[in-house]
Amino acid sequence: MSDEKKSGPIRMAAIDTMVADMKYKGQILARTNKLESGIMGSGIVGFAIGLAFALILVVPVILMGGV
Repeated sequence: MSDEKKSGPIRMAAIDTMVADMKYKGQILARTNKLESGIMGSGIVGFAIGLAFALILVVPVILMGGV
């Protein structure tokens, strides 16, 4: 009985630490999910712009017979 009373606050501190770690990891996961959602939302537009830019650089070289 005395062991439980002595180890009670120590166990609660350990549990509080674990809960805080889980909360922190959950927040990081939520932030990462929001970031990835934002990137995926603009991914198609970014891909189209990149493709157009690449074609602007490559097509003139091909038309001039550089390749």
